[in-house]
Parts: sequence; structure tokens; C-alpha cells
Amino acid sequence: MIQPAERLNLVSEYYFSRKLKEVAQLNAEGKDIISLAIGSPDMPPSEQTIEKLCEVARRPDAHGYQPTQGTPELREAMAGFYRRWYDVDIDAKSELLPLIGSKEGILHITLAFVNPGDTVLVPNPGYPTYTSLSKILGANVVYYNLKEDNGWQPDFDQLEEILNSKSLNCKLLWTNYPNMPTGGRANMETYGRLVQFARDNNIVVVNDNPYSFILNRERPLSILQVSGAKDCCIELNSMSKSHNMPGWRVGMCATNAEFIQWILKVQSNIESGTFRGIQLAAAEAYRNSDEWHREYNVEVYARRRRLAEQIMDVLGCTYDPHQVGMFLWGRIPDIYNNVEELTERMLHEARVFITPGFIFGSNGERYIRISLCAKEEKISAALQRISRLFSKDL
Repeated sequence: MIQPAERLNLVSEYYFSRKLKEVAQLNAEGKDIISLAIGSPDMPPSEQTIEKLCEVARRPDAHGYQPTQGTPELREAMAGFYRRWYDVDIDAKSELLPLIGSKEGILHITLAFVNPGDTVLVPNPGYPTYTSLSKILGANVVYYNLKEDNGWQPDFDQLEEILNSKSLNCKLLWTNYPNMPTGGRANMETYGRLVQFARDNNIVVVNDNPYSFILNRERPLSILQVSGAKDCCIELNSMSKSHNMPGWRVGMCATNAEFIQWILKVQSNIESGTFRGIQLAAAEAYRNSDEWHREYNVEVYARRRRLAEQIMDVLGCTYDPHQVGMFLWGRIPDIYNNVEELTERMLHEARVFITPGFIFGSNGERYIRISLCAKEEKISAALQRISRLFSKDL
């Protein structure tokens, strides 16, 4: 009998992959489910981005293999993006690497730094891929707590205790600010302490930073703004959220030149370069105007956010009104035994699909996450359905 690799026993099918099959079946039955679950922007990229893609796609010489490390145009645009928005200087030739999305970057970085049996530190709650890819690659996953009463920031005393109490060969610490799923804000104090923690413990901190523009009216922050961060930190960034390009699969990592060469060695053995039209169009997107970012990254999401807050209020959930990002994270009332008691009722009775927080870790078990990636009419319709359902309980 042919058997799958044993590593498949360490992970399960991604929650959304499994749950969306159920939602598709409900829709096929005529249930008309409104999904407020997935963080996939529903708005288009800028017009000049689309025009550049079409222009390049028409060129007969644009369809060959491209360099794995990206075209010079894309690399220069990425470096310019960091100078313009984060005031961080990055050498376009040696200190950044284009990626087919940040998710792929998680894979490449883990392969480049972590041997089987080495330890990685993963936030709880946190993006499930930090855990699943680490397990698939044979790493030892140790969770560190993010708690609401600490603003969803790392507990550095706990991090020190983890390293001091166990014989761990710790290679990476995954972090993500602005935080998903909690909406915890990025701040320079946390970034500074993360850099110092990396130095003191001889590990690499990887900051996953795709949300710094969403609902942020202030200057976006990067861990690379901390002096010396490039020596011990890697930052992932993505065009999926900030430029409305999730299906284009364009991301990047930035760090020191040596780390980039290690990651490139892995990447070049796994994938080939992205289509030239996508690369040159992405370079164009990095030059979007301030006004474009303000409208699409702030104003639209702010209007949707107000509707999502009303849903939370109807459900009796509590939430931090100052959280950022393209989701709203809220704590469910104590009347529910568990979060799925609420989310499954919403799916099957109100016909609204939202995300239960347990998929992000044990510290998310009493929380729900509402995505803002739906038109205002859809969120309003979801609010009406939920209001009708829960008004029966009064």
C-alpha cells in the first residue's frame, strides 16, 4: 500500500480550504452565504498598474523566463517604496528579494535557517502558516503568548523564560505587526525590544508586515527602522493587502546581503521568476499616489469598519476600537460555551460566514474575526440578517 509522507500527519487541511467547501455547498443549495471571513481585498489595483500589465503582455519578447531574484525595475521600485514610506534605505541589488507572496517567503526563510529539530518561536494567536510550514519542515514549534491585556504585544519576560527554561536550539522568532488577527498596532518600542532580543539570543526575528497601510493615518512602521535591525532581522512585505493585488502573488523580503543570498539559494531551486508583465506592473503599483493609498487603504476600510463594529455590538462582543488592519477582532460573550457555538449559528441561521478565533491558536478561542474585504452593501446585508436573528433572543 502506498502511504503519504509522515509529515502530513503533523498538519491538517487549512481551515479555510475545508470550510469554503461547506460554504460552496450551502450556496449551491440556494442559501446565499455572505462571507466576512477571508482577507482577500475585493477592490482592483490602480489603473496604471493594470495598464502596465496589459502593455507588457502584448510585447512578443516579454514571455520568457525571468531572473529568480527579480527584474532590476522591480527591485528598484521595492527599494524606493521602503525609502518613500518607511524612510529605510535598502540596497536594491543585495538587500531585498522579490517573492511570489509572503507565504512562499515563510517557506524559503525556514528552509534557509532551520534544521529539522531546531526551534522556532510562533505567536499565539498568530498566522497558522507559521506553525504548519514549520511542522512540515521538521521544526520544533514553541508558542509565545499575545494577550489582550498587553495590547497583543509580546511578553518579553515569557520569551526569556522559554529560552532559559528549555534546552532549545532556537533559530527564528516569527512576529507580525500590525498584528493579524488581533489588530494590535505596531510600535517602535516593541520593534526595538525585538531587535535587542534577537541580538541577545543570537536568533533571527522575522517581521511579517503586510498591514501597515490598512486603516493607518500615520506614518507606517517597519522593524528595519531600528538601528542595526538588518543584522538580525528579516522583514516580509506584500502587495496583496496594501495594493489590492492578492492574486498577483508579489511580495518581498528585506534584510542584510548575506541572509538574502541564503534565501535566494533556496528560492532559486524551488521556483523561477514571475512573469515579466506582473513584475513591471508591480513596479508601477509601488508608485501609487498618496491619494490612492488614502482612499483604498484608509477611507474605504473605515466605512466598512463602522458596519463591522455594529455587527460586533449586536453580537454582544467587545473589541478595541483602536485596532488596525483589514479585520475586526472581538471577544465573544461569556454565554457561549465556545466560539463555534456562535459562528456556526451565524453560518447556518443568519447565513453569514465569519472566522472563529481558535484557528489562530488557543489564545483566540474566545474571539471572532470579521473581514472588511466585502462591499458595504454586503456588510450591511450581513448586519441586517444578524440583527433579525439575534433580536429573536431578546
